[in-house]
Amino acid sequence: MQIGVLKSQNTPLVPMAPSVAAKYIKDGYTVVVEKGAGENSYFGDAQFEAAGATIANKADILSQSDILLVDTEISKEDLGKLKQDALVIGKFNILSNPALADEFKEEKNPIYSLDLVPRSSIAQSMDVLSSLASLAGYYAVVNSAANFSGYFPMMTTAAGTVPPAKVLILGAGVAGLQAIATARRLGASVEAFDVRSAVKEEVQSLGAKFVEVPGAKEDAGAGGYAVTQTEEYIQKQKELIHEKASKADIVITTANIPGRKAPLLIEQRTVEAMQAGSVIVDMASASGGNCALSEDEKTIDVGGVTIIGDSRLHHSLPKEASRLYSTNLYNFIKFILKEGVEGIPYEHEIVQKTLVTKSNQKSTETAE
Repeated sequence: MQIGVLKSQNTPLVPMAPSVAAKYIKDGYTVVVEKGAGENSYFGDAQFEAAGATIANKADILSQSDILLVDTEISKEDLGKLKQDALVIGKFNILSNPALADEFKEEKNPIYSLDLVPRSSIAQSMDVLSSLASLAGYYAVVNSAANFSGYFPMMTTAAGTVPPAKVLILGAGVAGLQAIATARRLGASVEAFDVRSAVKEEVQSLGAKFVEVPGAKEDAGAGGYAVTQTEEYIQKQKELIHEKASKADIVITTANIPGRKAPLLIEQRTVEAMQAGSVIVDMASASGGNCALSEDEKTIDVGGVTIIGDSRLHHSLPKEASRLYSTNLYNFIKFILKEGVEGIPYEHEIVQKTLVTKSNQKSTETAE
């Protein structure tokens, strides 16, 4: 079987790193990569060729590949040029783009979107959102440190002792926990807030203080994500966050609810109460933002407070992000094609969640 890899037009990521291409080839696949596909991730064509892949033009890849790997986009025109029954695999942000979801349903070729992989033990190695969120959490801290007007660690100098930076992390999911760990490694004093009491021990194990508001609504079936809270709880939450954030040097927000507008955690009054030289990194800016004043993909100054709106921080680390994404894709393909194309386990949760087209979906009635 031939695996084709297309160059992304909208992101710097490539869905196959040369090291992962070598794995596919060892497994018996033929790998064909579009010319220049990895250049924005610092992978040259020569590296792919050294791994055993072939470099080709886009038209040949579309017409000849049995499996097509992309990052976040594929045009209707390109879908129309595919080989019959060729599998298309990427991460299309389906929950945030219902129009695309409706469009994909009618496509003849099966399309899989890895942003829909369930957060279960068996799917952990395919969980691209967690992989990239970990990178984003790390880079959020590094980026905030670069924009902060002071030190992160406590330092003793000839002029006296400089206290550690006060960092507040809002949301203790994958990104938040990595942000906590990174900020602690840099020597900051860290507090973290999350509506999920289950993460308290993880936060504390990383050396941060867990800030909580009693009475949060939780849902064990939410796949590890936060859920929408009551108005009474939200008001208590806002007051506590205002109190903590107004005293913080760095605030990093990571709170997202898939397919919904991001919860507003930092109000304008809170930004105005923060000291000049402070930094806010809003990792939910693409879905409305956790901060009232953040603008997606922009860094702005509000009264001396730097607000960085960026939901795609992993794009700043394209080489490592591509490696992780490539590995997630490899594990996914290995799972669904364990018994070959004819043996794809359509009844399995992983396939049912990620297959966004109607084509090739075998109903449980057929299995019965």
